[in-house]
Amino acid sequence: MSPKLASLLDRLIAPALALALAMAIGHVLILVAGASPPEVFGALLAGTWGNGYGIAQVLFKATPLVFTGLAVAIPYRAGLFNIGAEGQVVAGALAAGFVGSHLPTAAPALVAVTTCVIAAFMAGALWGALPGWLRGRFGAHEVITSIMLNFIAMALANWVVADFLAQPQTLHTAAIVDGARLTRLGSWLPAFRGSAVNTALFLVPVVVAGTAWLLNRTATGHQLRSVGLGARVAEASGVPVARVQTLAMALGGGMAGMVGVNFVQGYKGYFEDGFSGGVGFMGIAVAMLARAEPWLLIPAALLFATLSQGGLAINALVPKEIVDVLVAVVLVVAAAAGARSARREEGS
Repeated sequence: MSPKLASLLDRLIAPALALALAMAIGHVLILVAGASPPEVFGALLAGTWGNGYGIAQVLFKATPLVFTGLAVAIPYRAGLFNIGAEGQVVAGALAAGFVGSHLPTAAPALVAVTTCVIAAFMAGALWGALPGWLRGRFGAHEVITSIMLNFIAMALANWVVADFLAQPQTLHTAAIVDGARLTRLGSWLPAFRGSAVNTALFLVPVVVAGTAWLLNRTATGHQLRSVGLGARVAEASGVPVARVQTLAMALGGGMAGMVGVNFVQGYKGYFEDGFSGGVGFMGIAVAMLARAEPWLLIPAALLFATLSQGGLAINALVPKEIVDVLVAVVLVVAAAAGARSARREEGS
């Protein structure tokens, strides 16, 4: 067997094992709850992939998960663990909402949309670069600094919106201009009508392809991977480790900031306090399941989005918390398999 094929199989085993174990545990929990497993799983599939609205909602929920998965996966390749995607999501969305609401009302759609996308990416990147710079300059661990920056970002956003930007008796900014809005796919596809899925979905393959190219085909990607394999060795070979660590966290933060495009430009039309709902933390699970491989983030995000939407579909039959247990099982098994694979690679 070729090394590439063996590596691919190794990366696919963990998700398959995680899904199989989650299904088995879910089967037991459903029986304990006094329901029929075939009926519950059938309702989950029917409420997600069994109709146009369900499919659209899964795609809508998967879109931000790919972005936050990338926010974790890119720094992970450089040996860093980005726990700050939640705060970076907030920074990006606030920037998109602020910029979008202050653009001229007659701004062309291409200009308005592009400006908001750049604002979201740059705000997330700046918020992500800070823990990367602290790691490279002072050795401060990025897990601690990035998770603390989550609370700072959310508190700052709450203060800024509540005291300066909020509309009367609301906790959201003014609406962005019409030219900055993204089109909902339901206006094109009747089966998707009523769903929040929008053209931000089309950014997913573009961003994933660009990330895969950056990591695997460029000198910058080589430096990122070199630092991830061993910072001291990379530094001895001339790689500017501190700069690479800052860049890795900045790129990850920028990807998290792109969630604002999906929410602000594609869904609500404004920044709303408390909108993120843990999507940044869920990105950690997506990245772990995908083993930080850009293209594997898409099926991993679809899996978690299916479980999230499916929880609403089965709530009448069993407690929706069963879905939370399934997500946790998938995460634990994927993390354990990843750690086992890493030890095997170190020993080889």
